Amino acid sequence: MKYYVFLLVGCLSFPALMAHAADRPNVLFIAADDLRNDLRCLGNPEVLTPNIDALAERGRLFTHAYCQQALCNPSRASLMTGRRPDTLEIWDLKTHFRDQMPDVVTLPKHFMNHGYFTQNIGKIYHNWVHDLKGDPASWSVPAVMHFATHRSDQPIVDGELPPNLAKDIKCECRDVPDDAYFDGRIASMAIDALRERKTSDKPFFLAVGFWKPHAPFNAPKKYWDMYERDALSPPPNPEWPKDAPRIAWHNSQEIVGGKNPRKLSAAAVMEMRHGYLAAISYLDAQVGRVLDELDALNMRDNTIVVFWSDHGFHLGEQTLWAKTSNFELDAAVPMIFSTPNMKQPGVKTDAIAELIDIAPTLTELAGLPKLDGAEGDSLVPVLADPTATVKQAAYTQHPRPAYFNDAPAVMGRSVRTPRYRYTEWRDWQTNKVVATELYDHDTDPLETVNVAANPDNQEAIQACQRLYRIGFKPSGSE
Repeated sequence: MKYYVFLLVGCLSFPALMAHAADRPNVLFIAADDLRNDLRCLGNPEVLTPNIDALAERGRLFTHAYCQQALCNPSRASLMTGRRPDTLEIWDLKTHFRDQMPDVVTLPKHFMNHGYFTQNIGKIYHNWVHDLKGDPASWSVPAVMHFATHRSDQPIVDGELPPNLAKDIKCECRDVPDDAYFDGRIASMAIDALRERKTSDKPFFLAVGFWKPHAPFNAPKKYWDMYERDALSPPPNPEWPKDAPRIAWHNSQEIVGGKNPRKLSAAAVMEMRHGYLAAISYLDAQVGRVLDELDALNMRDNTIVVFWSDHGFHLGEQTLWAKTSNFELDAAVPMIFSTPNMKQPGVKTDAIAELIDIAPTLTELAGLPKLDGAEGDSLVPVLADPTATVKQAAYTQHPRPAYFNDAPAVMGRSVRTPRYRYTEWRDWQTNKVVATELYDHDTDPLETVNVAANPDNQEAIQACQRLYRIGFKPSGSE
């Protein structure tokens, strides 16, 4: 299974500047959590995502979109402020971006400042640990269903709760309705919000943050029933990449536990892979409900829809589970933009893109001034022409330990070009390179062999190093 992290982007043809807020397009900003870049519309025949696929047919699907760090808090803080993790100095779960930059103007706040009604339903910012719950300054009304732990997504039903038919501790399969869990209720609330906005003359920025397919894999039973487990593929590359440095590894604690990790049986591996697909199809159904309502209200013709995931996910590939690596499966995300007056809708693009590009793209499409401090690039040229290119590389990073206390010991920074993924691991105190990786996606798309030591690749490494120096600013003691 190729791992999905979704970001939906479409191309909109609006004037560069709008005279009145009422003339500006609405924005429907849809987020997924832990979704790999592995949708049916991205070439994976096993996953069933008809609604997201339909969105891609009406917009521009980016086949090479990447997060800035494969961890919820730094990824979402980066996207929502338009700044890279090294600029924010956020690489962990516990640091709120307002602790670092108290007065920073976020993407939705920027829209609010220019006449938009902004609303948050579901998980958009990091969802727990912080004293400040989300970011109240970003929204015109208080956010809802945005701050909790994933463990608290327990089914709520009328009457007796049906039994759990799953066996693994990370899985739950109960015959319950969609609204039993968070995402079904979030979709229902988003539908109500769209109906309320229909009667307003004010443009809206509606952020709808779904919690799936993040673990636990607890989609309602009907989504499990969409798949035959025996027909699903096991991890295609379950072994550690040949010649890869061990610093690139992590302990997969989110799935197997930290201090006393459990050993996963073959049955557990396949049940979790099954559960992950069920969670994706559950997510897809909720996305479909919201988009169907947008159409029913005749609001699609003046609404930009963007779909994204905060990062990817491992399901046993390369010996890893969950996120927190710099490998392709964690760094790559699905991304789709769909806009009114879309040029060449349904045509995919291989142009390199990053989550940090969402902010400048949306502000340009809406005719707003640029977001102050935004470090990404507008993807509007690619929305107009799928063969266009706006950047040479994408930049992803992750520290070691993956979950550190006071400061990292080592930082891994990765450059993704159309052909290569190049990663340098540098000591946080001395800035000395302790390990390097190079994967050639033309010959090794699953990243099974680190070829950094091959003399024939030195020219490619030097080219990636030049891009590295362009994309990464010094941080820590560097």
